[in-house]
Amino acid sequence: MSLEEIGRAAEFLLVEDNPGDVRLTKEALTESKVKNNLNVVGDGEEAMAFLRRQGKYAEAPRPDVILLDLNLPKKNGREVLEEIKADPSLKRIPVVIITSSEAEQDVLRTYDLHVNCYVNKPVDLEQFVKVVQSIETFWLTIVKLPSEIEE
Repeated sequence: MSLEEIGRAAEFLLVEDNPGDVRLTKEALTESKVKNNLNVVGDGEEAMAFLRRQGKYAEAPRPDVILLDLNLPKKNGREVLEEIKADPSLKRIPVVIITSSEAEQDVLRTYDLHVNCYVNKPVDLEQFVKVVQSIETFWLTIVKLPSEIEE
């Protein structure tokens, strides 16, 4: 059953330290046809606190999709990805790397860590919006996501 069929908004977690990219992602998702909530954290440590519902994130919603930048302060995106995929309660949440890095070693390393998708951030603003909307469409209307079931 899709999120729309049960009447629940899709929950995104954006892990991004660039305010401009945060703003563009918000705009792209606002223009979307799919009802969604965007939660934003600015570094890797905050991302893990959000996902584990620690401290000020005790009431945080479980994300349906995580949009993760690689180059983050405190804990980089590779470290965050590794922790997510090693945690039985988090590993099924789809993680989309959205980064400016085109380095082949980053692509290989993140797929070795079981990323679900690796996307390069376009420099062009219009293309950036299209990419974010394509990610949303793919993960929320085409793909069947697992339900949150405690193990």
